[in-house]
Amino acid sequence: MKDWPANVSELTAQLRTLRGGAPEVMKAFAGLAQAATAPQALDGRTKELIALGIAVAIRCDDCIGFHVKAALKHGATREQVLETLGMAIYMGAGPSVMYATHALDAFAQFEAEKAAPAAE
Repeated sequence: MKDWPANVSELTAQLRTLRGGAPEVMKAFAGLAQAATAPQALDGRTKELIALGIAVAIRCDDCIGFHVKAALKHGATREQVLETLGMAIYMGAGPSVMYATHALDAFAQFEAEKAAPAAE
């Protein structure tokens, strides 16, 4: 399986390069992300779970990594992730089942990474 924390870290570095090469586009995208994720009627955890469900349904591995990490940061539980994956499978059928396994793997890795410093 993929090393999700390493993958997100590598992508973050590449996104910095992209921001340098296309600053106006990336600034606009960051503004869109901030506006969409700002807590309003829905809290941050709910919004990240929605984003995770969409990532699975449209089969975006890299999106899965970022949104699992963010959902966990916002306090998402394994049960909430599983329920989100159930909705993604419902909406995306068989291919979403396969990508749901990616999200579970990412959740386990980020959860272990988050728990590791606390255990030391």
